[in-house]
Amino acid sequence: MENLNGKVAFITGGASGIGLGIAKAFGRAGMKVVIADLRQNAIDEVLPFFKEKGWPVHGIQLNVTDREAYAKAADEAEAVFGKIHVLVNNAGVEVGSSPLWKHSFKDADFIVGVNLMGVINGIITILPRILAHGEGGHVVSTASQSGMTVVPGATLYNTTKAAVIGMMETVASDLKGTNVGASAFIPGPVRGDLAKNSKNVRPEALKNDNAPVAPPPPPPPASGAPAFNFDAMLMPAEEAGERVVRGIKRGDLYIFTHSEFKDVVKAKTDAIIRAIPDQPEDLDMKKMFSFLTWNPVYDTQKPVPGPDWN
Repeated sequence: MENLNGKVAFITGGASGIGLGIAKAFGRAGMKVVIADLRQNAIDEVLPFFKEKGWPVHGIQLNVTDREAYAKAADEAEAVFGKIHVLVNNAGVEVGSSPLWKHSFKDADFIVGVNLMGVINGIITILPRILAHGEGGHVVSTASQSGMTVVPGATLYNTTKAAVIGMMETVASDLKGTNVGASAFIPGPVRGDLAKNSKNVRPEALKNDNAPVAPPPPPPPASGAPAFNFDAMLMPAEEAGERVVRGIKRGDLYIFTHSEFKDVVKAKTDAIIRAIPDQPEDLDMKKMFSFLTWNPVYDTQKPVPGPDWN
């Protein structure tokens, strides 16, 4: 989908962090942006920025786990801007780091409800609308580097993000032959406020007073040691958003943000290859199960150059 100018984008979790960075990048690309977020106060805070820029914007308060509300939000977006062309399933939450068996079912229900079911709800609600108008479009779902190469102690988060990657690979496969694309957005460390927002939006019924807490920040450097600016290591959300814009235009299956994780992705891939038994292949079996032994969707991913924006 090379031309985004004048197209309509619907972004969940769009009022802060990565979602807001994507929304701003879409605005710069000439899109009409619908910012859907659970927090009305956050929506109200960011809308003036878009209006000052002259970028068409509309805010909708939305809980992505509420399917009836999701359908009404899609209706509202279409009533305001017309046909939706791009869906960004970005709303996400986290819970504290802990081995899985130390979490409660409330932790699991909370994070799975938003990070996984929220994405499913978005695709089932909006993708048919994009396909129906025939003008083309794209679906992006925010996963995480943690869904590709896991972080110890973050089983619930890793699991939901890995599921999103697998989901988008399958959605892209199922969209073959249409003019609608699909991407898994796999960001590394990006500036945002996920931990704070996750705590603030957690429903009362799913709160866990004994929930694990996030690990403390690293201690300050010893006296005389070089200062270490942790925040400087985080990618600005707007730069992450520009990578999403580029990925949509290119039709990328995977949209990564950081080259620093290439080695660990290769290590994981190599480990999987080593784990496959070294034995003769049954070519008849391979042909019979060709739907498992090969998927042409992986051929669609082209090499990605370095950033081409300033």
